[in-house]
Amino acid sequence: MAIPGNFLSPTTETIDPGTSGWTAKLNATLSLGSGGRTGGDGCLIVRSVAAGEVQARTVSQYPVTVGETYEAFADAAGATVPERIGIQWLDAAAAELSITWSPVTSAASASWHRIAVGGIAPLGAVTARVILSSMTPAAGNVVQFFENIYLGLPQRFAKNLLSFNAEQMLLDNSAWTVESNATLSRTVPVFSWSVNWYYSGGPMLTMTVTAAGNASVLCAERPSVVAGREYLAYGYINPPSSSSTVWSELRFYNAAGAQIQATRSTVAPPSTGAYRQIASAVAPAGAVTASIALGITGASAAQVVRFDGVVVKERTSATTNSLTNDNAVLFADSGFEQGVGAWATSSGVAALARSTPWGGQAYADSYSLTVTSSTATASVLRSGSYKVTAGVNWRVGAAFKRVGGGWTLTVGIRWFNASSTLISTTTSSSAALPSDGLWYTIQDDQAAPVGAVTAQLEFTLTATSASSTLQIDSVFLRQIKPQSEVTADDTTGSIDIVLRELTSGAPITLYRVTADGQRSLVRGSDGLIDQVPLVSDEFHVEDYEAPLGVAVYYQAEIRSTTTGMVVTYRRTSTATLAAGSRLLVWLKDPLEPQRNIRLMARDPLPTMTRDIEEGVNRVLGRRNSVILTGVRAGVTGELGVFTRTADEKAGLDWLLDPGHMIFIQASPASGWRDLYASVGAVPDAPDPDPDSGWDEWTLPLTEVDRPTGGQSGSADRLWNDIRVENATWGDVLRKYATWFDVLLNRPREGG
Repeated sequence: MAIPGNFLSPTTETIDPGTSGWTAKLNATLSLGSGGRTGGDGCLIVRSVAAGEVQARTVSQYPVTVGETYEAFADAAGATVPERIGIQWLDAAAAELSITWSPVTSAASASWHRIAVGGIAPLGAVTARVILSSMTPAAGNVVQFFENIYLGLPQRFAKNLLSFNAEQMLLDNSAWTVESNATLSRTVPVFSWSVNWYYSGGPMLTMTVTAAGNASVLCAERPSVVAGREYLAYGYINPPSSSSTVWSELRFYNAAGAQIQATRSTVAPPSTGAYRQIASAVAPAGAVTASIALGITGASAAQVVRFDGVVVKERTSATTNSLTNDNAVLFADSGFEQGVGAWATSSGVAALARSTPWGGQAYADSYSLTVTSSTATASVLRSGSYKVTAGVNWRVGAAFKRVGGGWTLTVGIRWFNASSTLISTTTSSSAALPSDGLWYTIQDDQAAPVGAVTAQLEFTLTATSASSTLQIDSVFLRQIKPQSEVTADDTTGSIDIVLRELTSGAPITLYRVTADGQRSLVRGSDGLIDQVPLVSDEFHVEDYEAPLGVAVYYQAEIRSTTTGMVVTYRRTSTATLAAGSRLLVWLKDPLEPQRNIRLMARDPLPTMTRDIEEGVNRVLGRRNSVILTGVRAGVTGELGVFTRTADEKAGLDWLLDPGHMIFIQASPASGWRDLYASVGAVPDAPDPDPDSGWDEWTLPLTEVDRPTGGQSGSADRLWNDIRVENATWGDVLRKYATWFDVLLNRPREGG
């Protein structure tokens, strides 16, 4: 995959399939090598012709703007001599104005390592080239390898408040100052960075300790911050030894420039590589600017500490991205990069510590929380407090990994009001962690009660054997729409079901379930919802056939698109439609719910009969007949209803117009059972009752099976729905054949 923003062509960048993007500039011959790091195998071989510096350059020139900062980097390898990289600036006649060179790598290395340079296009510069150089081999036939080459605008850490030069020191070290007991320079150690990591590598800020003791450097830049917001500060730190105490520190300053808060985060280095160490804090009251300090505690004289990729930023959803953070848990309490945060053991014997060393145990970033229990007992862990909004859904959870022994756990939230008084505690069901040593995310949706202002997380961890160890990382509390919602609407006699976080394209089956366990498929736009492919990760349907006065819930089964097996079960909370008066009856069109109407019944429980076909055979000389019967039919009878207004009369007439089967519901208190029926001949516009002014209708009913067709539209479809679904009236015209189709949301085939 090409490096984003690269001026160089893919062939010039990756040396695949050949070396056509490169030519010799000084004392060199070029050829195609193998063993490259990018998707192809190729790499550039630059071979010395004789003793002395060797240079290769890009064939093409790339436009630049005077005064703009540019960056060039490459991955290099060579066992004999070190190397450097440069940007050659050219004028309008393609004549060289100057070359901006990187420092020379500190040593030769046959392993791939990063070289990089930054430069400002000088006056008169029109184009630029990349120059690759191996430094003064003692003879001819000395080989250097290059690949993964970039020229373009600086590759920056997202949302970094520091300048590019403070971040990566590719121009010079002028953005940094010695704070105590050190000297500053830039050096290029031989570090191998990931092939697709573009934000570090090349020259590193190098602090040399002057005398034994503590030493530190400070970024001279002071970017603006907002009090009350959470910030991160980090850098890649290369310690002199694995026993070194090196650190990053986030500092805040007031309007007078005085430091008012500092938060330090210490590295637990496993070796002497480069390790990102993150400090985080909320900007205190009075904070106007911030900066970052980097240093070492208890150093020996002449020890060297290097730094690269330095960032100060407002917290985002992940350490290096630009997405807005939605996690209410502070970074220190969520990621454990600088300790255990505000977490403490409320009860039980669990001991808490930050994992060690760097990178040894982490779901994200570099550390996690280590929980150890010496006995097979339960312990309760509680966090700090975080601001929440009452009356909305929150998702709480974390990543857990069983390291030793056995564990079961629950995740919960303690809700507090404005006076810090506990309102209630909500808790998930218990879960047992597998013993395979993998990370598992366990989460639960919980609603904040009325009056909740802050929340405290509570994890109940039960060790099932002595000497059990558990890792916790990436703790979160997010306001989120729930995975499932059910809402009863008594005005339309329907239950609204929304399911979220599904797998688009997977088949879904949706059941309505009553308390006695009876299941019925729910009707959707394509018929009964039985293995219907999902068109998105959210599913919405209105159930107009849910019983009145009876609690129901919905169960979804989502199947694998490859195996056909059920891979996800989703059960909603319960919802209940109001039973209503025993004198009122719902007459519904299951296929077109816009026609549904609720009317007063003449008799809440009319007399119904069940006919049967029978043949009567009289046997000569016998008293009793021989009767041959068929299967007893469903009920038939008459339902009397009143229309009390002109709107009700028109509504009933519209319901009966298409001759569809209807669904009849009444309060369970009336003794009526839900019934699908065909309506026979009905007198047209019966005369009103002379006393009440009401129209009385007699509907002859014959029970039928439940229809299987799809449901068109919604009983509460509005003009706003049409506006949202269609950008222009032209779209409406192209999508629907008639206004009736607009009402039913019944688009043309393929519309």
